[in-house]
Amino acid sequence: MNSRSLVICDQEENYAAALASFFTRKKGLALGVQVCSNLVQVMEFQKEHPIDILLIGNEFPKEDREKIKAANVFVLTSSEREDVREQEKSVYRYQSGEAIMGEVVSRCSETYETESLFLKSVRKKQMKVIGIFSPIHRIGKTSYALEIGKKLAASQNVLYLNMEIYGGIGGYFPETGQTLADALYYSRQERKNFGAALAGMVKHLGPLDYLLPMKISEDMKAVEPEEWTCLLGQIANNSIYDVLILDIDEGIRGVYGILRLCTEIYVPTASDEIAKAKLFQFEQELHVLGYDDVYRKIGRREMGG
Repeated sequence: MNSRSLVICDQEENYAAALASFFTRKKGLALGVQVCSNLVQVMEFQKEHPIDILLIGNEFPKEDREKIKAANVFVLTSSEREDVREQEKSVYRYQSGEAIMGEVVSRCSETYETESLFLKSVRKKQMKVIGIFSPIHRIGKTSYALEIGKKLAASQNVLYLNMEIYGGIGGYFPETGQTLADALYYSRQERKNFGAALAGMVKHLGPLDYLLPMKISEDMKAVEPEEWTCLLGQIANNSIYDVLILDIDEGIRGVYGILRLCTEIYVPTASDEIAKAKLFQFEQELHVLGYDDVYRKIGRREMGG
């Protein structure tokens, strides 16, 4: 599909460049991004390319903005209540890139299908789901999961989900932004633009995309197994990702059912007797509860001391 065009015009060049960088880092975004610092540059650009989305600073007078022909015009305002022309939409400039993108995607749906802003996921094979799980605590499971994710992301589109009761938000992971709870909310609504919403939520660790963990442990414990299944299905069918890394906590509901959905399962372990005993109990429990298929997917990964 041909990319739609997004033009960002703002006299604060550093701001415009940072916002453009945010949009271009979105792997699934079907938008060609152009940065301008004045209206002359925008006018020259539109001679050669139709402008689908224009993000323009409010420092440019309304009468000058009228000269630009764009399907959607968003005025970057310095206050949350600022008058714009009837054909324009205001967007508060001093908010996160995720929030700005969310407003753009939502309000562009009035002009054309939201999904047209994003690359379609054309799968030649099933998305690989790698589960990282261990009955042994303090083994370095999350570090191991992120390490695998970064290596795979060097050549594939990879998404990491932290499914732990205490995922480390506000510590290792940033405190602000949309979280796994927001992704579950969109999944429950079964909205057609799930892929677009997901693309706006993800953050980045180098080439690896990830969602922030949930902030409240009780919310994590309350998620029903069917909701996890629905979310993973939505990601598989409506995103660009080739690989999904699940960092799984034993305390979530339906943990063995989630492991059953994985195509591969890596279990970090250790060589001491206590670790061996815990791993033995875990494997025996899989057999007793009828999860021999899960057992067959397990690959042990002994961690350094």
